[in-house]
Amino acid sequence: MAKQFPALDDKLMAFIAAQKIFFTATAPQTGRVNVSPRGTDFFRCLDAHTAAYLDLTGSGSETSAHLLEDGRMTIMFCSFDAQPLILRLYGQGRTVLPTDPEWAGLLAHFVPTPGQRQIVVLDIDLVQTSCAFGVPRFEFQTERPTLVDWSEKKGSKGLVDYRRDKNRVSIDGLPIRLA
Repeated sequence: MAKQFPALDDKLMAFIAAQKIFFTATAPQTGRVNVSPRGTDFFRCLDAHTAAYLDLTGSGSETSAHLLEDGRMTIMFCSFDAQPLILRLYGQGRTVLPTDPEWAGLLAHFVPTPGQRQIVVLDIDLVQTSCAFGVPRFEFQTERPTLVDWSEKKGSKGLVDYRRDKNRVSIDGLPIRLA
């Protein structure tokens, strides 16, 4: 059965730390809903009401566009091992760019990584758990180095050019903040 909480507690933060994948969900007021998988090496619980993840340059930036327009965001963790659990974090999200005053303080929570383009911060207003009894079990093998390798090959200037050319607007034509 689903349970709701006003904030994260130590037990839920430990669950998050043990996961290897999370999913972000955002939507504009009109247009396409976006759901993206992410590796948890880049996720941090900053406190009971705030979470953040380091976002790397990719093929699109729907999350950034949606947060700029609307701010609503859900982050979901799902256990794929013996202990079933789904954990959703609901709240208002925002992006922090390398040019923003907050950047250095937030980046201190992460290992700097080639391709980093923004930090997504979620101000949590509701936490919900549910059973996950219908979720299959999977075994983690390893992280994929492909995105970091691609970013290293592009180099700093190549990444700036790529984001300018490919990450300027969402698939629905919404603007995206770029550093």
